[in-house]
Amino acid sequence: MTFSREDSGFVQVRGAREHNLRDVSVRIPRDALVVFTGISGSGKSSLAFGTLYAEAQRRYLESVSPYARRLFHQVGAPDVDAIEGLPPAVALQQQRGAPGTRSSVGSVTTLSNLVRMLYSRAGDYPPGQGIVYAEGFSPNTPEGACPNCHGQGRVYEVTEASMVPDPSLTIRERAVAAWPQAWGGQNQRDILVTLGIDVDVPWRELPQETRDWILFTDEQPVVPVYPGCTPEETRRAVKRGDPPDYMGTFSSARRHVMHTFAHTGSAAMRRRVQEYMIATECPVCHGKRLRPEALAVHFAGYDITEFSRLPLAQVAELLRPYSEKQDHDGKAEAHPEQALARQRLAGDLVARLEVLLNLGLGYLHLERSTPTLSPGELQRLRLATQLYSHLFGVVYVLDEPSAGLHPADTEALLAALAGLKAAGNSLFVVEHDLDVVRQADWLVDVGPGAGEGGGEILYSGPPEGLRGVEASQTARYLFREEAREPHEPRSPSGWLELKGVTRHNLKDLSVRFPLGVLTSVTGVSGSGKSTLVSQVLVETLAARLGQNLAEGEEEEEAEDAPTPTTAHLGGDVALVSRLVRVDQKPIGRTPRSNLATYTGLFDHVRKLFAATPLARERGYGPGRFSFNVKGGRCEHCQGEGWVMVELLFLPSVYAPCPVCHGTRYNAQTLEVKERGKNIADVLGMTVDAAWEFFRDDPAVFRALDTLREVGLGYLRLGQPATELSGGEAQRIKLATELQRAGRGHAVYVLDEPTTGLHPADVERLTRQLGRLVDAGHTVIAVEHDLGVVTVSDWVLDIGPGAGEAGGQVVAEGTPEEVVRAEESRTAPYLARALGLAAADAP
Repeated sequence: MTFSREDSGFVQVRGAREHNLRDVSVRIPRDALVVFTGISGSGKSSLAFGTLYAEAQRRYLESVSPYARRLFHQVGAPDVDAIEGLPPAVALQQQRGAPGTRSSVGSVTTLSNLVRMLYSRAGDYPPGQGIVYAEGFSPNTPEGACPNCHGQGRVYEVTEASMVPDPSLTIRERAVAAWPQAWGGQNQRDILVTLGIDVDVPWRELPQETRDWILFTDEQPVVPVYPGCTPEETRRAVKRGDPPDYMGTFSSARRHVMHTFAHTGSAAMRRRVQEYMIATECPVCHGKRLRPEALAVHFAGYDITEFSRLPLAQVAELLRPYSEKQDHDGKAEAHPEQALARQRLAGDLVARLEVLLNLGLGYLHLERSTPTLSPGELQRLRLATQLYSHLFGVVYVLDEPSAGLHPADTEALLAALAGLKAAGNSLFVVEHDLDVVRQADWLVDVGPGAGEGGGEILYSGPPEGLRGVEASQTARYLFREEAREPHEPRSPSGWLELKGVTRHNLKDLSVRFPLGVLTSVTGVSGSGKSTLVSQVLVETLAARLGQNLAEGEEEEEAEDAPTPTTAHLGGDVALVSRLVRVDQKPIGRTPRSNLATYTGLFDHVRKLFAATPLARERGYGPGRFSFNVKGGRCEHCQGEGWVMVELLFLPSVYAPCPVCHGTRYNAQTLEVKERGKNIADVLGMTVDAAWEFFRDDPAVFRALDTLREVGLGYLRLGQPATELSGGEAQRIKLATELQRAGRGHAVYVLDEPTTGLHPADVERLTRQLGRLVDAGHTVIAVEHDLGVVTVSDWVLDIGPGAGEAGGQVVAEGTPEEVVRAEESRTAPYLARALGLAAADAP
């Protein structure tokens, strides 16, 4: 492929081999909306992000000094022969808000900086108060943070009742529950014995002075410790001056709790000690996180915290009059410089807010923390920032911008993308939503299959040309002409009833969910769907069933204060035996966790290898074939398979381990083979290949068969959890549950399970959800994809709008019944998906 004059308006890619791409070459126009399509895992993202964006970033960073390069997250050079005609690129990928940070809507969009400047320069100050500079309005700076709660808005305290929940227990019986559970707690009890405190009488019988000292003292005496000795033996040993096992340092229960909470890096440890703490609103700032001087400044009658908690749509309305030139009938303005600052800052804020409102985000507020946002909301916030930046000649690479969007919101997104293109930019969009695909100027269809079965360019050109490409799965749905088969709704076996639900924008809502059927909960983005289903229903049902949702999970810790919730669960709860939440959180946070270990099929595989003649002869058990423990793993890389090479100013490079060459195991372990394959060969197999290989082993085959049925045949068994998308993680969880779906009546709750799925994969997914229902279970899905909604037995539409304009049940019933609801913004799109004109709706 040579670069000619007529190609000057195109980006030319030659020989791309990133991930599963098969040495592909393709020509893509600039100054156009280019959509990359293909089934999940086909190689779309490898081309758009792994190749095009990675190369654009690499070229930009080569123009930056090596010192400055260290400040960027560098993705490294893609595996491609050449790319020509590539402009600078900006990537807007799907990602969740960083957990445990103070990042918020205001900080992501930089609106908070402008608001602080507005209050500093144009706020109403109390008489006699000096100016507060912009940083003094931020709770994240020493100048602005309330000195009592350090900008948290809450203060944490511990009490005797919180740390000693059962005063009838003795200290030896762990009355002081807040101390560590293992050796650390035993150490403190042994120290108390040395100090002469009776650890064998009920806590309540100890003198109050003694109890207070144990729980609250700041003293840290160091004393000899004699573990295993009785109190009498310890007293004699101390008196004689016997050498102790060690010297122990006492730490009061409060000191342990507070120190752990402030300094631990473990979310589980932090969560444990938080159980013994009582969070109360800071009495100085009353939860507003700022110093009194900052809170004394008002604008339009609000202090800055009150202002930052208003919906963005209301903020825009409030600022609009200030953004217009004021006519004072010839009167002299007392502070003309303040009036000018107010007009300019308010005008800039209004212009930026308009972009957010056009993207359907008017229900958010500036203080909303990013961990509480969906990936789609976060991506649209970053898109709004780019829309306002007025860059020219840039390639925007977007990853499923329609994810998490109701069809009505997708229309606003398309208008925003059209605005970027009209400004002279190129848009390269990885997308499954057919409404977005239909708006493309140019399609690049990748496939035909996923993983090793994909990686080829099936078509590159104007959308209409894809119609004749028989190998394209996308063409089947984009130009679908056959009518959908009618779905016969199932009848409910009972009902769950939620009454008096109050949380976020849900106000005293009553709603019911049918049991034994597939329910889709629909509504525009921000209407309250996820709050109702993924939060309130899940929490109340889990509490009723005695399930601990946090067990084994690294919860994301949002900075938002706990949201007050009221809800009463009633109805046929007795019919439900189990709750299963299938979310998009990672199946593990390190490369050591993978598809095979999470689903449990690796346990069966290791047993198979341990049963081979050579393994039995050498005495190898199943543990020998784990890369996480000593024995069978390569000790040079400790079972990682890779070693990191630091290159100072350049990005660190991960190279295969020079000892095991990336296999993760030592040579002796790899000598054991099952039908010619060692354990590393098996981990390198795709699910599809392993399905063929283990066809005669029922336990392994069943797990692999289920993974294939949810569309994950292209993943490798040993693919690290860190490489999986949220949608892939969710489908792995679903497959794991499908294998054990026989027990009792379970309620499965899924939040947007079609995220990242091609329409062909959506069909497969709905078949699996149908299998769960046919087995006697209940499936409740928060969903925008009309392919799922049309085959649901029941639809619950929440709205009618977002934020304060939502939070109500607009319509409920079968899909054909919901189509009739005049207030429902879902109804017209559902009618179209069912092949009904609005007037034909039953």
